[in-house]
Amino acid sequence: MSPPSPLPPLQQHSSSSMVPITDPGSTVAIVSCLPTAPSPLPTPPPPTGGLPPLRRAPPRHQPQPSIADSSHRQNAAPRKQRQKRSLRVLSTPITTTGAQAANPKPKPSSVEKKEQQEEQEVEVELECPTVPDIPSLPPIMAEHAPVEGLGCEVLVGSVNYPSLKRLYKPRSKLTEGKCPLYGIGFNFMDARYYDTFATVGGNRVTTYRCLENGSFALLQAYIDEDVRKKMTMPVDASKDESFYTLSWACDDVDSAPPLLVVGGCSGIIRVINCATEKIAKSLVGHGGSINEIRTQALKPSLIISASKDESVRLWNVHTGICILVFAGAGGHRNDVLSVDFHPNDITCFASCGMDNTVKIWSMKEFWVYVEKSYSWTDLLSKFPTKYVQLPVLNAVVHSDYVDCTRWLGDFILSKSVEHEIVLWEPKIKENSPGEGSIDILQKYPVPKCDNWFIKFSCDFHFNQLAIGNCEGAIYLWEIQSSPPVLTARLYNEQCKSLIRQTAVSFDGSTILGAGEDGNIWRWDEVDHHSVNEKKQVETRRRRRHRRCRD
Repeated sequence: MSPPSPLPPLQQHSSSSMVPITDPGSTVAIVSCLPTAPSPLPTPPPPTGGLPPLRRAPPRHQPQPSIADSSHRQNAAPRKQRQKRSLRVLSTPITTTGAQAANPKPKPSSVEKKEQQEEQEVEVELECPTVPDIPSLPPIMAEHAPVEGLGCEVLVGSVNYPSLKRLYKPRSKLTEGKCPLYGIGFNFMDARYYDTFATVGGNRVTTYRCLENGSFALLQAYIDEDVRKKMTMPVDASKDESFYTLSWACDDVDSAPPLLVVGGCSGIIRVINCATEKIAKSLVGHGGSINEIRTQALKPSLIISASKDESVRLWNVHTGICILVFAGAGGHRNDVLSVDFHPNDITCFASCGMDNTVKIWSMKEFWVYVEKSYSWTDLLSKFPTKYVQLPVLNAVVHSDYVDCTRWLGDFILSKSVEHEIVLWEPKIKENSPGEGSIDILQKYPVPKCDNWFIKFSCDFHFNQLAIGNCEGAIYLWEIQSSPPVLTARLYNEQCKSLIRQTAVSFDGSTILGAGEDGNIWRWDEVDHHSVNEKKQVETRRRRRHRRCRD
């Protein structure tokens, strides 16, 4: 299955007045990702308990029979037949001359020959002992050896009957333009702007506010100036900047203005100051398009970016310094599509991409460079950017592209193009980096979700998870329940296009969807009285359905 390519091909970014790059030496070269050979299976250990039990062998030297006994056996017909049957195991025929018949040599008895034949069989068994069959490792654990094995049975949620704990109704629709919307997200970095969200699509970045009446209020809009310069020229606008991702950030000071960080096909990260309505920073370094940007909630001036150039970079938006580059021999071997910081460990994050893997990285050994980036006063190009080539865990959970990953405590939620989201636990060995195992816990089915670059989102407290599909529907899961519970299935009769990304408000009362058709779709939670009435209606409908089925 070849997934569609929603992203335009990589283009060289032309000069723009929005991007005042004064230091061309700030670009950092990317370490090439060398493919690593798959790890061979371990050598099978010798059979336990020594060699197989052997039969007791007779002594090699037996008393020689007399001549009379030998001649007596030759004259007996039954004995001759037995000798002929025993001679068939020899490789050369035996002929008897007259002299030999007159003076025969002593011959061993048939019982002795049978014992000698058994000795030869035993010697063959000693030379070629049988090796027991060693079962191969499960495909999901092939990257990790030794393997501790899976834990409890995997729990799979059902999409047939929503729980109806929270019901939503469609409220409004806003058409932004003809360009597809690839990203949408609420601002959780500043409590003053919890009802503010932003969208990216094409060459435009727009910020809105959700109003209580179900509509939107337009706040600001940013357009890449490269396109505005060419509006009067016959130039294909699709070759210019197209933004794919956004993330909210701010400086580590009180009452700092909100920062909106965006990136796209040019590979340049824009840091927009929403208070001054200007470009605060332009972060240059990636050699390919930016597929996702995430902010460290514990230190919101740190962001991390995933790129088409197979690398992940850690930035300081306060100073504009590229602190660390995660790439190399142990890095991703294809486009990196998603990243996310650990919610409690500030030095840990996860990444995933088109190489079907999820990698967990640690910055603990390089945290001194993170601290140094805040006090750096020299040129940005002289900062000692460090390269991290080995992750602490390389997990193979999916068999296709992994385009979205999020931490849920110490667990990881990851999504592929296999119509499901998987919740699993990484088990990292601190004393042995790169070794460990994984334990798959739960699966959240998402029908009609086989296109890549479809991302899910959660509310602030990680109670609700929203994911769109190719038919314009949104599935809302209660992720902290076991087994998984589908809260609601949201749809709008007018929405028939693919939902690229969703956004869940702070308390989960508002669900937004960014459509491939350039529309923003909104669902709001209804009041509890209506919820109870609809619950009763749904309960009666289920009972009728069961009676008809029985």
